[in-house]
Amino acid sequence: MTIATLLVANRGEIACRIFRTCRDLGITTVAVYSDADADALHVREADLAVRLPGAAPADTYLRGDLVVAAALAAGADAVHPGYGFLSENAVFAAAVQDAGLTWVGPPVKAIELMASKTRAKELMAGAGVPLLAPVDPATASADDLPLLLKAASGGGGRGMRIVRELAALPGELLAAAAEAASAFGDGEVFAEPYVERGRHVEVQVMADAYDTVWALGTRDCSLQRRHQKVIEEAPAPGLEEALRTRLHDAAVAAARAVGYRGAGTVEFLVSAEGRPYFLEMNTRLQVEHPVTEAVFGVDLVALQLRVAEGEPLPAPEPPSASGHAVEARLYAEDPARDWQPQTGALLTLEVPDGPGLRQDTGYVGGDTIGVHYDPMLAKVIAHAPTRTEAVRLLAGALERARIHGPVTNRALLVRSLRHPDFAAARLDTGFYERHLADLTAPGDGDPATAALAATLAEAVRATAHGTGPAPTRFGAWRNVPSQPQVKRYRSEPDGTEHEVAYRTPRTGTPEPYDAPGVRVLAATPDRVILELGDLTRHFSLTRDRDRVYVDTAGAAYTFTALPRFTDPATRTDPGSLLAPMPGTVVRLAEGLAAGAAVEAGQPLIWLEAMKMEHRILAPASGTLTALHAAPGDQVEVGALLAVVQEDLDATPVPASVPEETA
Repeated sequence: MTIATLLVANRGEIACRIFRTCRDLGITTVAVYSDADADALHVREADLAVRLPGAAPADTYLRGDLVVAAALAAGADAVHPGYGFLSENAVFAAAVQDAGLTWVGPPVKAIELMASKTRAKELMAGAGVPLLAPVDPATASADDLPLLLKAASGGGGRGMRIVRELAALPGELLAAAAEAASAFGDGEVFAEPYVERGRHVEVQVMADAYDTVWALGTRDCSLQRRHQKVIEEAPAPGLEEALRTRLHDAAVAAARAVGYRGAGTVEFLVSAEGRPYFLEMNTRLQVEHPVTEAVFGVDLVALQLRVAEGEPLPAPEPPSASGHAVEARLYAEDPARDWQPQTGALLTLEVPDGPGLRQDTGYVGGDTIGVHYDPMLAKVIAHAPTRTEAVRLLAGALERARIHGPVTNRALLVRSLRHPDFAAARLDTGFYERHLADLTAPGDGDPATAALAATLAEAVRATAHGTGPAPTRFGAWRNVPSQPQVKRYRSEPDGTEHEVAYRTPRTGTPEPYDAPGVRVLAATPDRVILELGDLTRHFSLTRDRDRVYVDTAGAAYTFTALPRFTDPATRTDPGSLLAPMPGTVVRLAEGLAAGAAVEAGQPLIWLEAMKMEHRILAPASGTLTALHAAPGDQVEVGALLAVVQEDLDATPVPASVPEETA
């Protein structure tokens, strides 16, 4: 059966990526969208689009019945699930086929067999795939520690906990089960040994209906935050050839054991001693599939469509691998603040293009990042003959990118790629646990000079009333009797304040005040060139209301212009608990009400936003004097949720702590 019209049951960058292949193949594309995504990039890029009324995923992208109805209404003859949402839902896959549509995915039975991690492990044991021995939490002893608790269904780190103390096991079991039930509708949790400093290594498989199964090399996905991948690469570096062969053979055996067809990924944990253990099989395309495509020169989506149409893979063996590829996930989040997701207008998203570079994105400049979905903006991929070249190419592209709007993890990605441990391929899943403080510490940049550039550009703009005059070039400035003026900025997101003095002589061209060794070579509202000693630096500037974005070689800065005096209205009462982001109140502590006694660090309110759950904690022991939150409430950033009147001897604690990310 030839696919003529394909509906993608997903959103964002994966929908856009699938549409790209469909355009190459001449296939008509259909998008589905929630009300929150009415103007999203994937909707704009599709040939046709069908609305799913509502905004929350449970009301839209997770409604299989609505998605099937949308496919029929649009005249589609096939459905591709992408990843996430319904991609590994056997009931949805069956519903697609029952509606007479082609399912671009594995057989329903294969999805069912791999849907439960506990059942999948039993099946893999029979196929000879290496496994970690399960641990019964009811009989676990100190000798079994540390333990890893995992949800039997779902993925993305939800319901996952590391237990290092036996006394903490019962509470962590309850918390993991509750989160698993909330995220996947299944509260089953199992335990297995936690492998310290293990590597996350996976094998891409592709299978057809004619008994051909390809093992398309390995990927290392060890750099993770909250059990979700951040940087991935192919092939996994530093593996002995015997281990690679064992991983390939185990992945093929896993696929054959369930009669697999299409694209899938078999994930392993590799111990520091080089022993592999089966984790799970993802019965779908992976976020990190581009690195495999780059190394093997294939289009995995095109192969998925080919297999779904009943065609065999083009050869009995996969093509030869060439070079090395690295992918970085660009997130709207603040790594220095517990990976807190960010929302708001994305003014600019420009990543350099060139040989060996690729970008998969669901956003462009001018789009808005909302609260309902994953905060990933884009994936940037680099491919080069060697790992060293690929890593350098990717780090350079990210560093030169222009990204204006919410805080992102761009600086963390650049520093991670250039970290000595990453450069030497000393990889394991504890990388960020060990290095996050260093990777998010203030860098070697020069924000004070960037603030000076922002001040000069703003002064030119003000003088010209926003008309943007032609560049004024001069080699130095003259001492004139005009009085200096002061601009104040706050660096984002670290909060450092900068005060810049300047003056504007009768020539109308602003000059820095009391800045020896600095010469202004050019100044316009959007570009400033400064000579700093023997070094000339170029600064480009972009404004959005009170925000100024300054880009220069090797660094990018965001400043908020501050008023000369603090506004008393911005102050809040002591003990006020404010929403750290827009989101939904999902639950309150049991019995929480005004007048209740609370303990320092006690979770009071659970707020969910962008697939991350945040616990709002009591800042100190005391009395809850006001409660303004209830389950189901939609709150904006900065909204007052509650007030705690603390005891005099109370010890302050952070106000919110994020939970696992899906």
